[in-house]
Amino acid sequence: MKKYQLKNIDCASCAANIENGLKKLDEVRFVSVNFANSSLIVDTDNIEIVKRKIKDLEPDVELIELEKKELTPESEPSTSVWKENKTTLIRIILTILLLITGIVFEKQIHNTPFRLLEFGIFITAYLLSGWKVLTSAAKNIFKGRVFDENFLMTIATLGAFAIHQMPEAVAVMWFYVVGELFQDLAVNRSRKSIKALLQIRPDYANLKIDGEINKVSPFEVEPGQVIIVKPGEKIPLDGKITEGNSFVDTSALTGESVPRSVKINDIILAGMINKSGLLTISVTKRFGESSISRILELVENASSKKAETEKFITTFARYYTPVVVFGALLLAIIPPLFFSGQTFTDWIYRALVVLVISCPCALVISIPLGYFGGIGGASRKGILIKGSNYLDALTKVKTVVFDKTGTLTKGEFRVSEVVTQNGFNETEIIKFAAYAESHSNHPIAKSIIEAYKNNLPLSEIDESLLSDIQEISGKGIKAKVGGKEIILGNDKLLHLENILHDKCDVEGTVVHLAVNSVYAGYIIISDTLKEDSQKTIQQLKEKNINTVMLTGDNKSVAESFAKKLGIDKFYFELMPEDKVNHIEMLIQSSAKGDKVAFVGDGINDAPVLARADVGIAMGALGSDAAVETADIVLMTDSPSKIVTAIDIAKRTRKIVWQNIGFAMGVKLFFILLGVFGIATMWEAVFGDMGVAIIAILNAMRVMK
Repeated sequence: MKKYQLKNIDCASCAANIENGLKKLDEVRFVSVNFANSSLIVDTDNIEIVKRKIKDLEPDVELIELEKKELTPESEPSTSVWKENKTTLIRIILTILLLITGIVFEKQIHNTPFRLLEFGIFITAYLLSGWKVLTSAAKNIFKGRVFDENFLMTIATLGAFAIHQMPEAVAVMWFYVVGELFQDLAVNRSRKSIKALLQIRPDYANLKIDGEINKVSPFEVEPGQVIIVKPGEKIPLDGKITEGNSFVDTSALTGESVPRSVKINDIILAGMINKSGLLTISVTKRFGESSISRILELVENASSKKAETEKFITTFARYYTPVVVFGALLLAIIPPLFFSGQTFTDWIYRALVVLVISCPCALVISIPLGYFGGIGGASRKGILIKGSNYLDALTKVKTVVFDKTGTLTKGEFRVSEVVTQNGFNETEIIKFAAYAESHSNHPIAKSIIEAYKNNLPLSEIDESLLSDIQEISGKGIKAKVGGKEIILGNDKLLHLENILHDKCDVEGTVVHLAVNSVYAGYIIISDTLKEDSQKTIQQLKEKNINTVMLTGDNKSVAESFAKKLGIDKFYFELMPEDKVNHIEMLIQSSAKGDKVAFVGDGINDAPVLARADVGIAMGALGSDAAVETADIVLMTDSPSKIVTAIDIAKRTRKIVWQNIGFAMGVKLFFILLGVFGIATMWEAVFGDMGVAIIAILNAMRVMK
């Protein structure tokens, strides 16, 4: 799968033609054309066939391979649309001057020896504005692609010339070209919004080798090498701070404006901006594997997964245009043949008006732009949505299922109480538990190890005392510590091992301990809710969205947190496979069309994220598992971003359907006026390009 730039692609229908044409090639396994950022993603072993097919479909479009080093902002020219369309602007100005001259002096020269001058003025103006449209239509006809907007404009305007409506023919073509220019402006603005996001890609790295600092491309730095980041500079690669402390601006990645404090041993990510102190960083990932590269790739490629509405509009336009052309042909022929007093000139004119009105440009461009804007707007708020299909799915979410630890709670566990039994003391329980958990990365394990080191600051875990470690999924750990058999885990593990104990249900997160099959006591671990968890649940309820919590904790802990949060349902003591089963049950019990979203930490919950209708990874900045598995990635630990994502999705869908309703409604209204002979070519121009421009401007509101 490789990404290419499509140079000189200037219309949405061209993009659709290329995508549809390439899909028919046996050598192409996958293809997606993104008109909004002029790119093509293709999976093929024969790129030459792809290039030839593109040249055949759209001769002016060039396929350019994007090398990694060409992806830096420096290599992306920032020329304005006005400069790029200088020739078009000159033609537009000359055309309007000739058109005004022709209209002003039309009566004086129409029935005089200077009548040829009338034709000369209008034909010159027509060719000035419409030459590109005429040649494109001719090329497409020879290739068997007749029914596109160039064809519609050509037959409508040539027909107007044929019935001696020359000023209107020129005006239609002039307005069409002006409309195309405004479309270019709108699309360019959309592309600039993505390029603005790409500015977070760092330009260089200060590589430190043998005490010397060299400014190099981030692509040249390897893991293990050391870089220096000065105040005000972008952090170019993921790594760990080895010297210095500072505040870093993470807003480009997370959407959060408050700078974050960082110190020695903290993980730091590419794309952050160093605000104060000098930092020395040991690089942990190549640039292509860094968080920022993955994020940018996600945003740029999001349009490859299209929403059903986009697919519908593309298919609709493909069948709609031929129907309109044949309908107009019947309109021009049938009334004069079957009804007395009707003239071919009158009905041909009406048919031409219908053709001009019917061009589907407003829909074909504005709908993809709307979704593209929604994805771009979400990314600026620290929400990565992998495709417009997931943006659409968010609007249908009726149940949000939460993991508890690290999602609704901070996941910052602390040992709050140690209860001893059968002659064991607190120090022994903490020590045995810390040894048994010493190879685990689970937050609960880390809290026990931290408590051990705090109680006995001079003691380190002696690996020689540890052996026969056995993890029992969903229950706990068995290990030998200094020759003693340690059993550490939940109540289920005690029953499995037939350990006698006096208390099964203990409130809170509990870890039980047994030494040589004798119950030694238990450790209570405490966790706290995130600041905005309760507010998030409340806002979801206000939207009539059901909330569910899935947790591996016992009933008393789950019930306690569910009550504090006001969650509708909760399920406890679940293993990873149990969570998947519960998600499947919720999906099956949902009404038709309703979606179930799952929110997890993106690492432990990968299977559930993959199974849910919409998988949302929480606080997953830098987490490879989250970026790969989830459909939506929240860059911070804030549950409230879920509500923001749903709001953006609903706003995007609302604007998309506004455009569909507005475009179809106005076009239908003007088609009826055209059929009854009320609308002229001038009104037809508004019915086409005016609607397109308004729809595009409306779509661009999503970006804000």
